[in-house]
Amino acid sequence: MPANRHPAPGVRRWRCGWRFERAARSQGAALIAGVDEVGRGALFGPVVAAAVVFDGEPRLRGMKDSKQLTAAERQAWEPRIRQCARQWAIAACDAGRIEWINIYQASRLAMLDAIRGLAVQPDWLLVDAVKLDWPGPQQAIVHGDALSISIAAASILAKEHRDRLMRQWDRIYPAYGLFRNKGYATAEHLAALQQYGPTPQHRRSFLSELTAPQWIATAGEVEPPLS
Repeated sequence: MPANRHPAPGVRRWRCGWRFERAARSQGAALIAGVDEVGRGALFGPVVAAAVVFDGEPRLRGMKDSKQLTAAERQAWEPRIRQCARQWAIAACDAGRIEWINIYQASRLAMLDAIRGLAVQPDWLLVDAVKLDWPGPQQAIVHGDALSISIAAASILAKEHRDRLMRQWDRIYPAYGLFRNKGYATAEHLAALQQYGPTPQHRRSFLSELTAPQWIATAGEVEPPLS
């Protein structure tokens, strides 16, 4: 099923709601999973995905894409989503796998693993922007995390899980400011890379576009990404 195309400048005016879930139910779907990933553009650590299935339409007024929420708002939404959802699951692909198969394929794999982690497999997928190698019906929705409550919920669970991982990694590699930058290319993070070089958890293929080649050589041997 083709992705729904919408002009990017209008994203902020769209309302996150249940219309895609209702459309799926009108075609006979019973278990509809919203699926999203986070961390795709980071320099450090895994890409994390979540899948969320709701029963009906619980009251989730104010639900938004995780990127449109503050950290405090996401932290408040996470337990509510877990309580309201019929089921949910989270999966990740680490930096080594990202290097091996590239970030796009790693993101798709993490999303598939999250779906497979659900106790009962869905009969319809709503996926943020991409199509997955899934045998059943699915809809790839551009900016789906801003339009579908199920996808937005998945984005929040994935974001909160990844942020916790970054706080754990910060204790191991405190020089990089991972607690604050969550692995993204902030000035602080890039300055630390210049001073200390990358860790084994940095994505060398990403760093090669931003940093000097001699830094990359300090990260250890990693298999090159497949073309």
